[in-house]
Amino acid sequence: MKTQTKQIQETLTPQIAHNILVEGNKRFVQNLKAQRDLKQQVLETSNGQFPFAVILSCIDSRVPAELVFDQGIGDVFSVRVAGNVINEDVLGSIEYGCKVAGSKIVVVLGHTKCGAVTAACNHVELGNITTLLEKIQPAVKKVNKEVTTESIEETAIVNVQLSIERIRVESPILAEMEKNGEIEIVGASYDVNSGEVQFL
Repeated sequence: MKTQTKQIQETLTPQIAHNILVEGNKRFVQNLKAQRDLKQQVLETSNGQFPFAVILSCIDSRVPAELVFDQGIGDVFSVRVAGNVINEDVLGSIEYGCKVAGSKIVVVLGHTKCGAVTAACNHVELGNITTLLEKIQPAVKKVNKEVTTESIEETAIVNVQLSIERIRVESPILAEMEKNGEIEIVGASYDVNSGEVQFL
């Protein structure tokens, strides 16, 4: 697999970027990793980076974005925070990835069996975790069901959808880029049992 260059990045459309991620996850699920010389990629990206995607995902150790989409060094910006929630720092990171560095797709990636979503559903309060979990509460309130395995998974999906809504409302830069067809903003969910990503 080639290292992302400015020339490659400029030829990509949001749809092609989306397809690269879909194909990468298919390889991951089948345990057929693309052949990469990571050391060579380190050298080739040392003077600059041209990632094609920004992936906002949870800090969950089972969901490393580069691996689950079978991407190499210099391919994606990985923004990680418990519960894949939105705040100013996350938005600034995504804006940098797209507006400054030229990425073509923003993926908000939730996952099954999410500890942050489970904690939010159970109204856990603990130090700074309390403030973080408050950002998941709108999804909890929207689902508004007794806490079960099913309702937690439903809340995780709604949380992804609400994060996307917040991106569009709170980042005029990204909303305009999406409207102009420069980027795609899409939600997805990773299944920790199968390794499969379902785009929403």
